[in-house]
Amino acid sequence: MSRSIRAVFDDSTIRVYQAYKPSIAEEAVRLGTFGRGFKLERMTWIKPSFLWMMYRCGWCTKEGQERVLAIDIRRDAFDELVRTAVPSSFNGALYDSFEQWQEAVRASEVRCQWDPERDIFGRPLGHRSLQLGIRGKAVEHYVNDWIVRITDITDYAVRLREMRDSGQDISSLLPEERPYSLSQ
Repeated sequence: MSRSIRAVFDDSTIRVYQAYKPSIAEEAVRLGTFGRGFKLERMTWIKPSFLWMMYRCGWCTKEGQERVLAIDIRRDAFDELVRTAVPSSFNGALYDSFEQWQEAVRASEVRCQWDPERDIFGRPLGHRSLQLGIRGKAVEHYVNDWIVRITDITDYAVRLREMRDSGQDISSLLPEERPYSLSQ
């Protein structure tokens, strides 16, 4: 199964998605970054794929994930996260031993996971989509330095879900995600 990063991006930012309970989302939109309700001590996962986010949060129906945020972050920061990420599962082609990989996981503030991309109904597609888990100083930089804009897209996602559920074709209404390459 091939791997690719597909995202909404421009010259300076890339969009990632996260889902939260209403209090965290409302505070983030109001502040333009995450506030007191957001736990800096926990690993947080960012996803460039809208449909993977919709699959993960059940199109805004899962408890604690009712609100979806589109978060535009600096591309240079995202690129650095990808470059320094350690895979969430052991890969013998990248590490000499399981123990070496475990040590890399312990030492890293960034994890990457490649999950099957999803269609509008949540069915897996033939390629994998990236999500990044960040913790420690990486989360602090994310919250304090890297976020350019936060947009609550919950109403948009719910409207798409309702249209999909009524049998309408929503493909032309989805975010236009293009193949993303890391800058050099």
